[in-house]
Amino acid sequence: MTDAAWIERALVSSRPQAVAALLRYFRDLDAAEEAYQDACLRALKTWPVNGPPRNPAAWLIMVGRNAALDGVRRRARQAPLPDEALISDLDDQESDLAERLDDSQYRDDVLRLLFVCCHPDLPPTQQIAMALRIVSGLTVPQIARAFLVSEAAMEQRITRAKAKVAAADVPFEAPGPVERSERLGAVMKMIYLVFNEGYSAGPKDADRSQLADEAIRLGRLLLRMFQTEAEVMGLLALMLLQHSRAAARFDANGEAVLLEDQDRSLWRSNMISEGLALIDKAMRRRQTGPYLVQAAIAALHARARRFEETDWAGIDALYATLEHLQPSPVVTLNRAVAVSKTQGPEAALAMIDPLAPQLSGYFHFHGARGGLLLQLGRGREAREAFDRAIGLAGTVAEAAHIRMHIDRLIAENGKAGQAG
Repeated sequence: MTDAAWIERALVSSRPQAVAALLRYFRDLDAAEEAYQDACLRALKTWPVNGPPRNPAAWLIMVGRNAALDGVRRRARQAPLPDEALISDLDDQESDLAERLDDSQYRDDVLRLLFVCCHPDLPPTQQIAMALRIVSGLTVPQIARAFLVSEAAMEQRITRAKAKVAAADVPFEAPGPVERSERLGAVMKMIYLVFNEGYSAGPKDADRSQLADEAIRLGRLLLRMFQTEAEVMGLLALMLLQHSRAAARFDANGEAVLLEDQDRSLWRSNMISEGLALIDKAMRRRQTGPYLVQAAIAALHARARRFEETDWAGIDALYATLEHLQPSPVVTLNRAVAVSKTQGPEAALAMIDPLAPQLSGYFHFHGARGGLLLQLGRGREAREAFDRAIGLAGTVAEAAHIRMHIDRLIAENGKAGQAG
């Protein structure tokens, strides 16, 4: 008998490889998905009895392909394939396929699948939905709950994305070096967007929070294909270091805990160690990119045993590098937090006030500005900034974080809005 948990892990880990190969074979996303699902059903039936195959991904590809061809033949009233026992006994065919999966064909298949999900004609919301459905195998109800939309709306979103990809007539040959370079950035961005959707969720939003783990799994998959790419190492390290703090970011009531108040003994040391090792390895490549710089910033937080030991000057310098690599008002806003620690809240406020026209609709801008004004004793202005932040909060956790600041204002002033 084969352990049920092992079967589940094997099906999940084999999905990108199997669906990608079936996509190359059938050149149709729906057909590839249907073939894979059919293979999974057969695996659930035969593996517990016959034991696990030598290579689960090769087995799923072969059985999925044969099952799909069987359906075509039956619909064409041709002779059916042999019965289930013969189809499932792959023998040397499985070994030959497993050998091919170890070379560049595997890398190209999975990369093509990721490229399809990150097609430039698709908006980010559809890219994420496609990747979570096609690559990760999350169900439509799971994805719908994570993004707080109805199942019908999410089904429609994924259907539209598939139709757009089909209409674009995406080529299925192995992607060339130029295309790999151009589209790799889109794939990394999609993965980080998935991560942020999960990371920003609070403990009461379990459906969204699981997306952070799924993004890390996709990051590991990408690193398997691009083992020498410093930016891919940086992306995975960044997600690991940020996610290592998950258990300390909220209290027992689900309220957000500020970084300076977090119990660092709850930070997951294994994730931190892996993230730091990836950064050290990436640094040896002597290639600097935005994800690697952000990972280095997260590493300085992770290395500090106490909040008071944080290397804010180093963080300021790294954000200055990030501003050069990827100029953005959001980067400047983040740098201002470090500046407030090294030069004081007044200097930081002077940095972010000019950003107001660009970030007027950004939750974190008003939250950060309110915090700086609070430090300067400008209570009335701080309350106004916090009120605007609450109006822009995208999650319950974000709103609760701002209400905590407002409660502090009320406690310090006896009555909200009288200071300043």
